[in-house]
Amino acid sequence: MKRAIIIVLIVLAAGAGAGAYYMTHKGPTLSVATAAITRADVIDAVASTGTLQPVISVTVGSQVSGNIAWLGADFNSIVKKNQVIAKLDPTLFQSQVAQAKAQVAQATASLQNAKAQLVKDQANVTYAQVTYKRTVELNQKGLATQDQLDQTKAASDQGLALVELDKSSIQQAQANVDQSKAQLSTSQTNLEHSIITSPIDGIVTQRSVDVGQTVQSSMTAPQLFVIAQDLTQMQVSANIDESDVGRVTPGENVTFRVDAFPGVDFHGTVAQIRLNPTVVNNVTTYATIVNVPNDDLRLKPGMTSNLKIQVAKRTDTLRVPNTALRFRPSLDAFAALNQPVPPEAQGGGRGRRGGAGGPAGGGFAGTRGDAPARTPAAAGTSASAQQAPRPGGGASAGGDRGPGAGGRGGDPAERQARMMERLKGMSPDEQKAFIARLKDRGQDTTAFEQLLSGKPGAAKQKPATGAGGAFVFTPRYGEPQSQEEIANLFKPVATPTSQGRVWVFVDHQLKPVSLRLGITDGTFTELLSGDVQEGSEVVTGISGVGSTRAATAGNPILGQQGRGGFGGRGF
Repeated sequence: MKRAIIIVLIVLAAGAGAGAYYMTHKGPTLSVATAAITRADVIDAVASTGTLQPVISVTVGSQVSGNIAWLGADFNSIVKKNQVIAKLDPTLFQSQVAQAKAQVAQATASLQNAKAQLVKDQANVTYAQVTYKRTVELNQKGLATQDQLDQTKAASDQGLALVELDKSSIQQAQANVDQSKAQLSTSQTNLEHSIITSPIDGIVTQRSVDVGQTVQSSMTAPQLFVIAQDLTQMQVSANIDESDVGRVTPGENVTFRVDAFPGVDFHGTVAQIRLNPTVVNNVTTYATIVNVPNDDLRLKPGMTSNLKIQVAKRTDTLRVPNTALRFRPSLDAFAALNQPVPPEAQGGGRGRRGGAGGPAGGGFAGTRGDAPARTPAAAGTSASAQQAPRPGGGASAGGDRGPGAGGRGGDPAERQARMMERLKGMSPDEQKAFIARLKDRGQDTTAFEQLLSGKPGAAKQKPATGAGGAFVFTPRYGEPQSQEEIANLFKPVATPTSQGRVWVFVDHQLKPVSLRLGITDGTFTELLSGDVQEGSEVVTGISGVGSTRAATAGNPILGQQGRGGFGGRGF
């Protein structure tokens, strides 16, 4: 009996312990993931792919047809300018030269014969004219008949006609001589072209013929060799998407890699952005040329390169993780923390589709509440350059418009045109006061002063700087543009700042912190100002809220919208 009582007590104690554990652990443990505000470099880059190629590459062909009799260069051969690199069989060309020389000799002989005939006919004309004069005198004395007079007159006229015919024959013979000499020159040139020389100093990168092969020159010259002038200087031809080309400027630094040397970074400089667009499958790109030094000759023509064009860089700056900028707590998170929902997490923002932690728990600024959106400069960055949404673009939500926003006047060029019209209607004193106010604001007043002074430069306005630093380019229509003006076409608008928000976990409570943000590299964003410091921990996600949704939330690829995971889709 005593043993049975002990067993019952043990069972009751186990049940009580299990019940107490269940009552105190009825839900999963709340876990808050954080990341620190750090200080390092932030580089905003445009990603693309391109192909390495020599700066100057010359295709050597043949202007004449024939059989290849000799080759003096092969792949990778180093050649000098005017060096003989191939010869065609010269037999046919030599026979054509000999034939042309014979034709020249024959034409020259015909010319000499025509000249001799002219001398002979001129002598006959002189005799006929003397005879005619004598006959005229005899006829006047009655010693010559009229028939004799007519015969001598006809002989004289006939002689003069022969002389003119001989002169025409001489001209024709001279033309035949010139034609024969031209044919001789052509034959000699063809003979010279049978010896093919290098037009430049360089390296043979391609050989397309072998000895004994026949080359046929018809409409286009056949390709024999391709010679690269200098492989120590290469260039990459990259196609930049139209959404990114506005951010690329000649002179910017470029880093790229090739498959032949994994992990090795090569460097170059943007040399040219070509204005000829290429449209493939409704995608518009612009060819961008990058100059690359290749002193060690490791880079080979034709290699595919993966480029990152550095459009902006901040050195040793505070940076915040983009995962923290994307995070938005859900209503379940506040309920689990026994915390009232802050106004910043409640609904009502422009474009939001629900309250705090609604379908996506937040969104981009200007589209989903108070979270930052992409800046205009960052919106076009290729996916390969950044794998996370870019925070920024507070200007679109009515926040800090930044240095490139263009002010309240909209487009800087239109605003400046309106100011010009306004200035024309003012009195001289008002004009001076107006320009003085612009100078006090730090704006460029060169165009306005030229307008008032009546100088020619007023009609040919120089590129100016609009409100907030936005670049305004005014072309001089009807006049050729200088290289400096063409380069000004590629000056990008200054990168605007943006507003963002992070959450900190203090005293078991989530608190929002507003930030002013700069450029981003896709993983971190430059922190310009905000109530956080280096080393401060910011929330990147919360787990343990809910039973099943935490396992599926926070997948930026699948677009899960759970409210209990790492911020869901965030913003």
